[in-house]
Amino acid sequence: MSKVRIAILVSGQGRGSNMQAIIDACRDGRISGEVVAVIGVKPDAPAIERATASGVRTFIVNPKDFADPSDYDRELLSVLSSVQADLVCLAGYMRKLGKPIIEAYRNRIMNIHPALIPMFFGQGMYGHHVHEAAIERGVKVSGCTVHFVDEDYDTGPIILQSVVPVEDDDTPDTLAARVLVEEHKTYVRAIQLFAEGRLLVEGRRVRILPG
Repeated sequence: MSKVRIAILVSGQGRGSNMQAIIDACRDGRISGEVVAVIGVKPDAPAIERATASGVRTFIVNPKDFADPSDYDRELLSVLSSVQADLVCLAGYMRKLGKPIIEAYRNRIMNIHPALIPMFFGQGMYGHHVHEAAIERGVKVSGCTVHFVDEDYDTGPIILQSVVPVEDDDTPDTLAARVLVEEHKTYVRAIQLFAEGRLLVEGRRVRILPG
C-alpha cells in the first residue's frame, strides 16, 4: 500500500498540536502516510515554527496578500498540486475554503472540531468559544468530531466522533485539555482509515468499510 501524501493547513495563532500528532503518527507507523507540506499564513506562526523544527516542508500563503479571493484559491491549489497532496488536513485553520479547492479535493479534506457536531458548531464556534458554550449549556458530555470539509463551516460528512464527560467543576480550560487528548487520537484514526481506503461517503454519511 502506497503512503498517503498529507498536506496540513494551519492558522496564524494555533499551537499546532494536532499537526504534530499527525506528523508523529506518520513517523511511528500509526498512519500509513507522510506529511509532505504544512501551509500557513505567516512564517512566525507557532505551528509553522513547530513544523520547521520537525523537518517538514512549509509554505506561506497569506490570504491578505491577494486582493481577489480566487487568486488565493489558485495559489493554494498550486501549492497542493506541487506537493502532490492526496489528503488535506485542517489543523486550526479558520478560513472557509473556496469552492475551487473543495471541488478539487472533494472528500479529501478533513477537519477536526472540538465538539460533537451538530452541537456547538458553525461560524464563530472554535477553540474556547466551543467549550464555554458547552459548559454554559450544561451538557453532560462533549468531545470531538472529524469530518470531511464541504462548502460551509463544520457541515461536511462526519467520519468519527469521540466522547468525553463534562465534569461539574470543569472550566473551559480543563474541558479543552480533556477534549484535546481525544482530538489527537481521533484525527489519527480517521486519517489511517482514509489511508486504508476504508471511508465511503454516501450523501451526508460516511461508512467505514471492513479492514
